[in-house]
Amino acid sequence: MKLNGAEILLESLRREGVKTLFALPGGVVLKIFDMLHQQKDIQVILTRHEQGAGHMAEGYAKATGKAGVALVTSGPGMTNVITALADAYMDSVPLVCISGQVPTSLIGNDAFQEADNVGLSRPCTKYNFLVKDVNDLAQTIKEAFYIATTGRPGPVLVDIPKDVSMNKADFVYPSSVSIRGYNPTYEGNKWQIKQAAEAIMKAKKPILYVGGGVVFSGASQELLELAEMTQIPVDMTLMGLGAFPGEHPLSLGMLGMHGTYQANMAMHYSDLVIAIGARFDDRVTGKVSEFCPYAKIIHVDIDPTSIRKNIHVDIPIVGDCKTVLRELNQLLRATVNGEQKDLRKPWWDQIREWERAHPLTYQQDPDGAIKPQHVVKRLYELTKDRDPIVSTDVGQHQMWAAQYFKLAKPNRWLTSGGLGTMGFGFPAAMGAQAAFPGRLVLCIAGDGSIQMNMQEMATAVVSKLPVKIIILNNRFHGMVRQWQDLFYEGRYASSYLDTTPDFVKLADAYGAVGLRASKVSDLDGVLKEAIAVDRPVIVDVPTYQFENCYPMIPAGGCNHEMILEDPPELKKKQTGAHKVTPEDKDTVLTA
Repeated sequence: MKLNGAEILLESLRREGVKTLFALPGGVVLKIFDMLHQQKDIQVILTRHEQGAGHMAEGYAKATGKAGVALVTSGPGMTNVITALADAYMDSVPLVCISGQVPTSLIGNDAFQEADNVGLSRPCTKYNFLVKDVNDLAQTIKEAFYIATTGRPGPVLVDIPKDVSMNKADFVYPSSVSIRGYNPTYEGNKWQIKQAAEAIMKAKKPILYVGGGVVFSGASQELLELAEMTQIPVDMTLMGLGAFPGEHPLSLGMLGMHGTYQANMAMHYSDLVIAIGARFDDRVTGKVSEFCPYAKIIHVDIDPTSIRKNIHVDIPIVGDCKTVLRELNQLLRATVNGEQKDLRKPWWDQIREWERAHPLTYQQDPDGAIKPQHVVKRLYELTKDRDPIVSTDVGQHQMWAAQYFKLAKPNRWLTSGGLGTMGFGFPAAMGAQAAFPGRLVLCIAGDGSIQMNMQEMATAVVSKLPVKIIILNNRFHGMVRQWQDLFYEGRYASSYLDTTPDFVKLADAYGAVGLRASKVSDLDGVLKEAIAVDRPVIVDVPTYQFENCYPMIPAGGCNHEMILEDPPELKKKQTGAHKVTPEDKDTVLTA
């Protein structure tokens, strides 16, 4: 029996195990939505904006390890989802985006709501397809999921013209895919792995530098075995958080621009860097010419183009993190002994000294303004036994969450790394909540970022996604203000948000729950109340407005050249300043 293109699409999605679709309709995809309306196997979550749909699909993918799926219409629908595709591309998130297109006969004629979807998405997708014949649709969907989820994961676009969704063809779904020119390497070179094992055995000051590739390859257990067997300290990137237990004695926390002092110092002074599933981006390397000047570097990555792209590598290993680590561990098990622990004792003594000298710290006055670090720390302490999924937006709050919320397991951390997309956190949390209805999902946001996709609160309420949003509200674009204080003589150009809404009333307007903790003594009770409610919640926490996020490596600086606290002139300026109001804004901004 022949099926129309919309039916072929839905049956193909079923064959790929898709249970949830994040979507917003439009003219050229109405046939697809009509078919979706007549079935019950795939849940359709109607978003209020296509960017929200894309970020929800990302959150779903990061939390499950499976491809997230978004469905948008042509023209503005496609242009709205581009930000999410670019975000997924930078962070290697498996995502399949299905876009509608004008009928094939009108492509190139500037038809109503026409856009060059393939051209628009080419720079920010792993691959994209324009389906011109309904007979090719099933094969294309199979290839799209295969490309999105294999090798280095990433977003794939499938552009479906209106007539293709309506025309009929025999449905034949392929059992496998073979694409000429695309054959990801999973097995690492055995000689290179042997070289890596030998280098690890000899190293006196080794460091494990772990990225998001460990999470997506499911290699956390193999990483834990390697670290414990060799007693090598572990640094994690922003995307790698959760790949290794945050409270483990071998964990040094996050490294990079706002990483811990010990993580950055250990990286700089190491004699062997073992990079696994990381890409040596600028937020980690700092000044490239002075990055790890004493170290030999091993780099394990499934993407050969990531190796030696930014940093010279001595032992490159192209392969899947899980597969390579299994073989590496097998080699090391036969040779590791107590000598390595003794060999590295001075290294660990030095690391513990760095930890004692400059730990992550803040001062919370019980009667003063609430410090944002205190909010994150208390949220962590109150929820860690619940094994929550934690999403963040982008800015200071994101870095404080990375520093103080210690993830124990992978796939619990949802954040925008490479693109740094404000507005990512809330819809990503909703995507994770859709995947795991019974789990506690937290979104740590700033008052600037949350407004980027605030409209999705309607989606959360209607779709019964009880995400808990904790807003660290300082009425600033906080990270912008921090840079303006440190590097632009305190000129707050377009960073002060003097029209921040009443988030409690806003939550109520959407039919959600709005709470506020204005005093330190209120915080625990409000957080507990939010966690207990089985509805979407906004917790508004007015925080000290001038708190800065440290440690900080200034742009172009070296990893061991961290700013650890406010300079004296900045401390003097901020003394006694707890609140900026519209009435005294001009005075404060020129202080």
